[in-house]
Amino acid sequence: MAERLVLKDNIFKRLWYLLCRTLSVGTVALMYRLKVYGRCNVPKTGPTLILSNHQSFFDPMFCQNWVWRPFYFVPRHTILEAKFWGRIIASFYVIPINRGQADIAAMKTIIEVLKQGKAVCLFPEGTRTPDGKIGTIKPGFGLMSRRTGAAIVPMVIDGIYECWPKTQKYPRLGKVAVRYGKLFSPEYIQSKTDEEFAREITQTLRNLQSELRTRMGKKPFDYPQESSTAGVVV
Repeated sequence: MAERLVLKDNIFKRLWYLLCRTLSVGTVALMYRLKVYGRCNVPKTGPTLILSNHQSFFDPMFCQNWVWRPFYFVPRHTILEAKFWGRIIASFYVIPINRGQADIAAMKTIIEVLKQGKAVCLFPEGTRTPDGKIGTIKPGFGLMSRRTGAAIVPMVIDGIYECWPKTQKYPRLGKVAVRYGKLFSPEYIQSKTDEEFAREITQTLRNLQSELRTRMGKKPFDYPQESSTAGVVV
């Protein structure tokens, strides 16, 4: 299923994607007074893996925002089974994955998409945050980069958790900001073990979130201090 969805691409799909993305991103940008920082850190071409924190169902629109390069997203397969929204979501650039188990086929498809020089956006926490904080990232993304030659761009969304936490049925209005951090090159990632890079990307995301919350006039979250100098915001 994943391979069929990914391989089915033509001019009509690209135009449909562009139209829907412009409308949806424009809507949430106005509703949430969206501010975007560091957009230039996203490469315009080449295999790219964007790793974002996960605060709400709106996150894919905030991740993509006004970056015109299409992002492939990886929703759980059950979302695509919904009669109406499932068909809409499946018409975009998505790679469905079976959550709660090792979906080897989906992982192979993600790797193949990256090898084709495309961009894939993942939420490495696996589920929406219960408290707005960023959880510890597990190892594995360094290996994905080494297999595909993909650069990794860390990004953080903040503000939408207060508007639409997972315990709330409907969203409310508010202010949201997005921050793309400086990319990690494939060469740099290769110099790290999977465990080292997982610790570094965790610290980087948390540092980006602290910087973003300060910009928004909010108090940063308290996280355990790491002895590493990883994740310096530039």
